[in-house]
Amino acid sequence: MTDTSANPLWDDLRIVKAIAEGGSLVAAATALGLNHSTVSRRLSAVERALGAVLFDRRRSGYGPTAAGEEVIALASRIELDILSMTKRVSSHADSQKGNLRITTSDALVRDFVIPIVADFRTRNPGVQIEMMVGNKPLNLARGDSDIAIRATLAPPENLFGRKLGTVAWAIYGRAADSANGSPAGDIIDRRPWVSYCRDLSGLKAFSFIDEHVDPCNIVYRSDSIIGVVSAITAGIGIGLLPCMYGDLVTGITRLSPVIPEVYDELWLLTHPDIRKSGRVSAFMAHCAEAIIGRRELIEGRAVYRGHSVGASPSPGGSRLSWV
Repeated sequence: MTDTSANPLWDDLRIVKAIAEGGSLVAAATALGLNHSTVSRRLSAVERALGAVLFDRRRSGYGPTAAGEEVIALASRIELDILSMTKRVSSHADSQKGNLRITTSDALVRDFVIPIVADFRTRNPGVQIEMMVGNKPLNLARGDSDIAIRATLAPPENLFGRKLGTVAWAIYGRAADSANGSPAGDIIDRRPWVSYCRDLSGLKAFSFIDEHVDPCNIVYRSDSIIGVVSAITAGIGIGLLPCMYGDLVTGITRLSPVIPEVYDELWLLTHPDIRKSGRVSAFMAHCAEAIIGRRELIEGRAVYRGHSVGASPSPGGSRLSWV
């Protein structure tokens, strides 16, 4: 995150905001790298200058008063303004050197994003990459990351970027789970399934499995796609995976065609204030070109292991029955 503490106009508001976020002077001091007495003294000075009490001191912690809420809201706005200004000024150098922070999900990072990053680094050796992996909501406005590569159906409206493809999903299992490469629906209906936890209920795969599979047959859930693929590989059950990930995992195979009702969108995103920065725009262009070149894999149409795996079921059905 960009350091805004160097701006003297920000210092006092920064302390008020940190107390509100941490709920105590000790937590604020720890977050800001200050000592407890300094934070206490600065808060008292701000309250004297404003002629208002900003926090109720309770045993449970520091709770903002109405005046405190106004100051905290102002502090948040100023923080974003400082970050925005810093990004715009730094982008004027238009250099393809320096640090580039990228965030992506666990399912994309190893086999999909890392090869793209490696190729980019070969062409741009002056750029150092910091990779953040997780499924938390995006907050590029705070400077937590420069670029996001995410599968999502709801990209934040305040970000700049483009949709690079529709992510297809299918049912996967071990080779032993297939019957001559094409299992019958009645066999699938009786098999144990692995699915996703409530934290990932926004996935269409989550709702599809809950609607089509007997709850008694759902024997395992995970809060990550890697957790689901690990369970499938271990033989715990069969499950839904994005084809761009499942097709690359050794030891499992598709048990169904692409399921049209289950999909995501693959987005490449950045903050508008830094999109013209040299290293950001260079990586955005490089990444978009690389991902578009793999669109058949993303959309489940790739030729894999010597045969086409991209056929879709007939328009009439979302039944778990393929022959």
